[in-house]
Amino acid sequence: MSDDPFPQQLPTLERLGTDEPTLTSATEAAEVATAWFNAFSSAVASSDITAILDLFLDDGFLKDTLALTWDFRTIEGRDAIRNLLDHRLAPTGFVDLRLSHEPFLAPQLLKPFPDLVLLRLSFEFGTKVGKGTAVCHLVPVPGSRWKAYSLYTCLQSLNDFPEQIGLLRRQAAEHGTWEARRRREVDLTDGDPTVLVIGAGHSGLEFAARLKYLGVPHLVIEKKARVGDNWRDRYNALCLHTPVWHAQTPYLPFPSTWPVYSPARKLADWLEGYANYLELNVWTSSVITKTEWNDHLKTWTVEINRDGKDTRILKVKHLVFATGFGGHPKSPDIPGKEDFKGEAMHSSGFTSAANYIGKRAVVVGTCTSAHDIAEDFFNHGVDVTMYQRSSTHIISIEAVKNMLGANYSEAIPTDIADVYHTSLPYALVKRIRQRIVAHSAQTTDKEVLDGLAKAGFKTNLGPYGAGLVHLLLTRGGGYYVDTGTTRHVINGDIKLKSGSTIERFTEKGLKFADGTELEADIVVFATGYGDPCDSMRDLCGPQVANKVNKVWGLTEEGNLNSIFRDCGHEGLWFAVGDFQLSRFHGRHLALQIIAMEAGILKRSEVKF
Repeated sequence: MSDDPFPQQLPTLERLGTDEPTLTSATEAAEVATAWFNAFSSAVASSDITAILDLFLDDGFLKDTLALTWDFRTIEGRDAIRNLLDHRLAPTGFVDLRLSHEPFLAPQLLKPFPDLVLLRLSFEFGTKVGKGTAVCHLVPVPGSRWKAYSLYTCLQSLNDFPEQIGLLRRQAAEHGTWEARRRREVDLTDGDPTVLVIGAGHSGLEFAARLKYLGVPHLVIEKKARVGDNWRDRYNALCLHTPVWHAQTPYLPFPSTWPVYSPARKLADWLEGYANYLELNVWTSSVITKTEWNDHLKTWTVEINRDGKDTRILKVKHLVFATGFGGHPKSPDIPGKEDFKGEAMHSSGFTSAANYIGKRAVVVGTCTSAHDIAEDFFNHGVDVTMYQRSSTHIISIEAVKNMLGANYSEAIPTDIADVYHTSLPYALVKRIRQRIVAHSAQTTDKEVLDGLAKAGFKTNLGPYGAGLVHLLLTRGGGYYVDTGTTRHVINGDIKLKSGSTIERFTEKGLKFADGTELEADIVVFATGYGDPCDSMRDLCGPQVANKVNKVWGLTEEGNLNSIFRDCGHEGLWFAVGDFQLSRFHGRHLALQIIAMEAGILKRSEVKF
């Protein structure tokens, strides 16, 4: 497509002008990886940038998370990579490079498709301030040589601020009685926290855990009565649609007995236990009533009503919104709602179809929540119709599991999987996904997609044919990972209405522009949510909000706009994402805050 924001092509054998390499063993792959790494390490040690660039393809990528740029950046092409290295290699102090040969990290030949061959290698490195991990993907070029198509560098720790885990954490915990220490921490007896996190969902808790064990004083504010209520209070049928290996929590992984796809209420209890066992500082039933930014002191003054009993005023350096993908619930403004004799609600207010047995339901929308709620109605014997406004990307849970299985499975440690999952530039990820999505549509998912088409349900392969990954990273939704509901749409158990706009409510239901009417006792609008900035704008006001960049979606380089990184307003951050994003990048947000507080990083240096 001409308007494709990431038009780069895959480094296929044909495009590279070479035949498939004849590496017949892991030993030969390791020898190729070692030769490239030794040349790269030598060039870095001598600050020979020309020699470094000679090891890259002309259109190669350097992707960085904090290590070289103190930002999330993806640099494309030799000229741009040279510019980066000219400015950042010496100041960073890229040293102590060590090629990894350990299990799961050893060089490995990957062949995603018959015409795409990648040799992946990993190495550790040091900088002047910390330590990091790098992942390089080599591709074959004419003359039996290999060059880097992409190099990912990722800061993982700061030298002066070690993670307080293992023996280090146990020794620190021995000072003082546990009960007294916890009471002082939670009640903020010793002073205000450095970081205030708004929202005790999985993102807020995973980030708070990183702060806790990096020694950063923190407090999490949660308006609901219990940790996990953001999952408990959703519709009862809610369940994760990604497997447990992708949804692990840092420091405290799920037990081996955990279901592959977590039910929401079970997950809610886990998060409540997670906050308790990791001793995170959380105030529930608490709301922020006022915030004020002091640009001279670089602090937030935050007024909090705690449990409806008292008001606390805190001064904190960093305010982090962990309030989820979307903002306020969105419902279309349909005339005549006051005439409707039944119930109409957004999906955020729906709990269970058990309250509507023997009645008729209409679900407006055809993405994840809509399918889950329609399934719930069907399972309770309720006459239910889904109304489709536009085509929806449908992918089976088996296809998603296969897509994630290369990194996320019982066989691979989660911390390694996260680095591999993040290591490729989005331009390459999108092209790979385009092929996978098209292949799944013709194989794994063909029967379902054909059946939906016959039933009149409109599907698509996602923007640019990239499927779920592009929809998630640009819209935070717009798809349904099929856990079985589609079979009920196909056989007519869940009815379908499409092809005409809703004109108005009537006493008995909804009237459409084509003159038809759907009678209903309940209408559920599964129509999504607003901007992630909604909660921030409500609490901080327009003066602050107007300085904030776009939060969700992708930059021109293919990185998330303002998630876990500078958002445009000092001391204000967003920790938003699925379990994988929050688990992996929660660490990087904590490292940025620590570096700023320690004077290692000045905000003006973040932008390169």
